[in-house]
Amino acid sequence: MQAPELAVSRWFNTPTPITLAALRGRVVMLHAFQMLCPGCVAHGTPQAQRAHALFRDSDLAVIGLHTVFEHHAAMTPVSLEAFIHEYRLSFPIGVDQPTESGPIPVTMARYAMRGTPTAILIGRDGRIRHHGFGQEDDMALGAIIGTLLAERAP
Repeated sequence: MQAPELAVSRWFNTPTPITLAALRGRVVMLHAFQMLCPGCVAHGTPQAQRAHALFRDSDLAVIGLHTVFEHHAAMTPVSLEAFIHEYRLSFPIGVDQPTESGPIPVTMARYAMRGTPTAILIGRDGRIRHHGFGQEDDMALGAIIGTLLAERAP
C-alpha cells in the first residue's frame, strides 16, 4: 500500500514542513505517539530517538507524529513543546491534524492506526512495509530498517 501523505498542523525540530513526497527515495520511520501514553514514554519514543541517532548518517528519516485521540485538552502544542525539550527529542515531530468530526486525527485515520505507540516503516518507493502497534523489539525493528536501507532506490 502506498503511504498516505501526512496531515500536520505544526512541526517541531525542523525549519520547514516535511512531506513524504519530498522523502521519496529514502526509508522513513514514522513514530506515532501521545505524550501521555505510558508505552510511548517508556518505549516507543526512546526507541525512535535511538533509531534517529543510530541511523543519523544513513538514508533513514525518523519522523515523530503526535497523534492525539484522547485527553485533547491536556496535550496541546505548548505541552508537546515542553515534552520535546524535557525528553531531549531531536527528530522532527509533527502534530497530527485534528478533525471536526471526531477524536481521531487525520493521519491516524489515513493509516488506520489502532493506537499508540505505532511504528510505520515506509520503503524508498513510498510503500508501507511495516505497520506495528505497541511495544516492538529494537532488534526486530532494526532488522527491518536494515533490510529496507539495503534495497536499491526505485
